[in-house]
Amino acid sequence: MSFDVGGRLKELRVAAGLSQRELAARSGVTHSLISLIEQNRNSPSVASLRKILDGIPMTMVNFFDEARTPKDKVFFEASDLLDLTSRLHQVNGGDSRGQMSFRQVGDAQAHNLQILHECYEPGADTGAAMLKHESHEGGVVLAGELEVTVGDQIKVLAPGDAYLFDSRIPHRFRNIGSARCIVVSACTPPYL
Repeated sequence: MSFDVGGRLKELRVAAGLSQRELAARSGVTHSLISLIEQNRNSPSVASLRKILDGIPMTMVNFFDEARTPKDKVFFEASDLLDLTSRLHQVNGGDSRGQMSFRQVGDAQAHNLQILHECYEPGADTGAAMLKHESHEGGVVLAGELEVTVGDQIKVLAPGDAYLFDSRIPHRFRNIGSARCIVVSACTPPYL
């Protein structure tokens, strides 16, 4: 069963009483981007969808989570992780190059801590528009290589390398290698 990103965005925008132009102005994106996403003619980047959802306001977890994870759950199997991003790529015809997936452990809002299992396919990029939010985040690369940009600092991280920074500093993640990159990260307070 595929997730209708465009339909869900339109449903939320209308429920918030916003026109496409009003949501675009609140989000700092173009009106045409909102229109293309709602028509499922454009698959938004993680950064673009996050900016748009800030205009509603709503988290990505609430955007995608059909059944909330119980707050008292302690242990999670791989199949229990909440997929936050792979649904964004269904519009692109199934080509995995450049795709990424972020899978969340449990209810991040209840614990004020977001733990993610991240996969970046070769060419994946969080976007030229750098991310910036009120959090702190860190992670460890488990496989592959990941180029991390934080402000004016850029470093390619290999397995075992890690990062930790104030997320209010503009940042970006890119897999510039030829193999899948896997990262486990944490962010507080939760961003996605």
